[in-house]
Amino acid sequence: MNWELDAEHDAFRDTCRTFVDREVRPLVGAAESAGTFPDELWKRLGAAGLLGLVTPEEHGGGGGDSVTVALLAEELARASGGIAVTALVSAYMAAPHVVRHGTAAQQERWLGPLASGEAVASIAVTEPGTGSDVAGVTSTARRTDDGWVLNARKMYITNAGLADLLVVAARTGDAGRGGVTLFLVGADAPGVSTGTPLVKMGWHSSDTREVVLDDVVVAADAVLGEENRGFYQIMEAFQLERIALAGMGLGHAAECLDLALQYTREREAFGAPLTHLQTIRHKLATMEIELESARLVTYQAAARLDAGHPEAGRSVARAKYVAAIAANHIVDDAVQLFGGAGFVEESPVARHYRDARILRIGGGTDEIQLEILTRGMAS
Repeated sequence: MNWELDAEHDAFRDTCRTFVDREVRPLVGAAESAGTFPDELWKRLGAAGLLGLVTPEEHGGGGGDSVTVALLAEELARASGGIAVTALVSAYMAAPHVVRHGTAAQQERWLGPLASGEAVASIAVTEPGTGSDVAGVTSTARRTDDGWVLNARKMYITNAGLADLLVVAARTGDAGRGGVTLFLVGADAPGVSTGTPLVKMGWHSSDTREVVLDDVVVAADAVLGEENRGFYQIMEAFQLERIALAGMGLGHAAECLDLALQYTREREAFGAPLTHLQTIRHKLATMEIELESARLVTYQAAARLDAGHPEAGRSVARAKYVAAIAANHIVDDAVQLFGGAGFVEESPVARHYRDARILRIGGGTDEIQLEILTRGMAS
């Protein structure tokens, strides 16, 4: 039993932090103002090996696991939630579908470019009337002699305007879990269109749009995985996605705790630094407790996922819930400690406050995680 990162993971965290400090932080202000992901970051992330942690070595990746994904997510989110989620969606929410279920040809076509940052992926599952209820997907895929014709309207799709590849969920069978299939669709395919970027509360530097597929023709080999098994493939992929989102929560919380510590040491009130006040010191201590508790739960969940632990699914749900809640508590406390200075847009804690809120919704809401954890309690 060891509650510390091993030397390899500790060194990887340092590598991520160095990369983020050098390559990401200088771009955050402009990216937030422009509402776009810095295009030059893709190949820099790829060259650093940060987009292919779970991609097989033969396709340009390798050397990582779920713990490294959590660490990367944490360090990226310390700088920017919008930048973090853009990279994480492509590399660790969409691409793993191809890693796990892609044919040799699909993997050869996409995994190398995605790992190098030469291509970007997006996962198009959510619909205007279907979010957490993945089994309720209403988009359709009609079989033809040569393949399929897809019709879909997807909403809140991250990376929609940047993507080269869309992982699309559509109904190919009866209603319910057993009738959903995943397809690989080129974003430039005839009939694919995207709406204007959505104006969001947070994640300003990420691209989020509606995606419409209007009689999009794809070949038979566009099916990703098994026909009518898409729901189960999505549920499997949710595990790493939730680890990444929990890691992002840790990053927002850790950055805001550091900022609050620095601010309260320097800011004077009533003739002394704020840290001379017991109520301030106690607030900082509770923030640190919440962060470390969430970090331990998240790292355990990632390790259990890698080990195939029988309780991995419950651990992941617990981590997603705990880290999202902790992040929102801690960033809110940071804003409070900053006072009026934390309410202006130029303050980093204001941006983290906005960015952290979506973590309780995306990738499965708080309520979904609690449902996972309470299964079997009533029986």
